[in-house]
Amino acid sequence: MHAVIFGFKEILTWDVMKLALISGVIVSTIWAFIGFLFWGQIVGLGSYVLELVPFSMVRSNGAWMLSSFLWFQLVLLTFALIFAFFGNLILRSVSKERYTSFSVIVAISSAIFWAIVWFFKGDYIYHQFLQLLTWLPFETIEKGIGYLIGFYFIYSAIVVTMVFVVSIFSKPLIKSIQKRDFPDDESVKNHAFKSIGYTIRDSAIFLIVSLIAFPLLFIPIVNFIVLVAMWVWLVKDTFKYDTASLLFDKVDKQMLKEHNLATWTISFITALFNFIPVFNIFGPFFGEISMFHYFKSKKN
Repeated sequence: MHAVIFGFKEILTWDVMKLALISGVIVSTIWAFIGFLFWGQIVGLGSYVLELVPFSMVRSNGAWMLSSFLWFQLVLLTFALIFAFFGNLILRSVSKERYTSFSVIVAISSAIFWAIVWFFKGDYIYHQFLQLLTWLPFETIEKGIGYLIGFYFIYSAIVVTMVFVVSIFSKPLIKSIQKRDFPDDESVKNHAFKSIGYTIRDSAIFLIVSLIAFPLLFIPIVNFIVLVAMWVWLVKDTFKYDTASLLFDKVDKQMLKEHNLATWTISFITALFNFIPVFNIFGPFFGEISMFHYFKSKKN
């Protein structure tokens, strides 16, 4: 828990937030451009997958996807409206150092508010979309959900790329945190472990499992479990070996297995970031920093 709290505290500092926002904007822009260039092929792939799924399942999960997409849009709209109407007041009241932290808190609060609304009214919203999809012809439903699947493909690509970015730049990130929070501790090593191999391996497994398990994403509740499991697998070994290689002279894989409960827990919390719009770009930074703090405490 100390490592988790430390991770949350650090991603709200200006230095980490600046890195997360800059890398997140760059990665999202690149994939948005790629999506724009190949949108027809991406939607076509989504439509092809839909043809392999029974219509009743498509309709049921299509309603769930539309409900989730509406929640996503309302979170972003609420965030935008708050700064549109109260932007000047916020600029006068919040210092420059706290402005980014305040923005993240507003985004999280918006997500929590609409999550509460969905908790009480989610079934009603779901059944309204289900009724709408019952009226529409299959071709229309197929194309509409194909667009949503396209957004899912792009979003997954952003998640994987952000993990790569944080893993590649893990050493300067961890060294900056050590210098700021542990100035008298020189425990971070200069050598590099080949953790990028784990990143490539787990990303490849993530993509393969995503294709194989894709029909499961059309089953409510099961889709949530599958997504979390895949995202946890994506980050667990990468961040574990990243931070261990910076703290220990030799990476002892057997020793790391003794801390599986902690690494799985941190990875699980990291995966949950991907369910919050915009805030998801901070997930890999949280995971890397929390894992570093955990192994540092065990070393000491």
